[in-house]
Amino acid sequence: MNERINKLREVLNEKKLEAVLVFKPENRRYFSNFTGTTGFVLITNTEAKFITDFRYVEQAKNQCKGYEIVEVSRLEPLTTIIEKMNLKTIGIEEEFFTYGHAVDFLLKLKDVKLEALEGALTKIRAVKSQEEISCIAKAASLADEAFHHVLPLIRPGVVETEIALELEFFMRKNGAIGASFDFIVASGVRSSLPHGVASEKVIEAGDFVTLDYGCIYKGYCSDMTRTVVVGKANDKQKEIYATVLEAQETALKAVRPGFTGKELDSIARKVIGDKGYGEYFGHGLGHGVGLEIHELPHVNMIGNLSMTSGMVITIEPGIYIPDFGGVRIEDLVVVTDDGYEVLSKTPKELIEIQI
Repeated sequence: MNERINKLREVLNEKKLEAVLVFKPENRRYFSNFTGTTGFVLITNTEAKFITDFRYVEQAKNQCKGYEIVEVSRLEPLTTIIEKMNLKTIGIEEEFFTYGHAVDFLLKLKDVKLEALEGALTKIRAVKSQEEISCIAKAASLADEAFHHVLPLIRPGVVETEIALELEFFMRKNGAIGASFDFIVASGVRSSLPHGVASEKVIEAGDFVTLDYGCIYKGYCSDMTRTVVVGKANDKQKEIYATVLEAQETALKAVRPGFTGKELDSIARKVIGDKGYGEYFGHGLGHGVGLEIHELPHVNMIGNLSMTSGMVITIEPGIYIPDFGGVRIEDLVVVTDDGYEVLSKTPKELIEIQI
């Protein structure tokens, strides 16, 4: 944990700040190891304080090694603690620090200047340690196991929400602490919805069924998508599936340090565009995954951050045709020193479910 505290101090010094205040849950957990719901990390060049209320003091003492634990209360609010420390310039997470927070701080701390950290903490989190990668890999393996568990249940007459529920139940039963997002189970014409969250639609013969889901293991997320056909696939379904698979595998093979998300996105987009389906691929190729399901690096048309060994990303192109259906294939991938490692082990060939 001291290493992570030192990284915060590097940010503090680079930006010429007196302190950094962290309370976005994912950043707070990363820099302090605290898993509760209320708390603040306050770092200066000489002090590391974890500030929380009575409910979490004992937990913080057990989890937040290297920190002085400070209890906050109505009589001793966060602003009073900061005032006593005589801090004048504080770095904040501008994407999480609300207008209400800012007004409250500036009313009570008239001499304090708040400075945006400009995503510096998220950039630090983008490169995972081996321990973090192991947690993500475990979450990915639970998703793989869940796919094989649920596959026999996908048949005509089953409701999309039943499949989503069974996926989550299986992963929780086998070690996950929760779902990493609202699962997408989109069948038939609904599979043309890139974010078609599971509905009451009944699965029918001939449907594409897209399953996009993941779980949380020890705080870290997984994310995987597979698309199957209920019964025999028709020629158009086979063509679309083959196109997405080619785009996915072509972009995947290009993953390595030095490549940007923008470059990877363009590789997949060209494959789909050359086959005449460019207008039906309207989202980015992927995203970073870690304590959050969507984090740095961006793997899309604005992804200018170069890949670095230890980053975990998704590669997930898709084709979505209104009133027909759609296909997405997604793998969870670790960038390595000389390329990549795929964490999603579920096969990607087109599955036609016998009915």
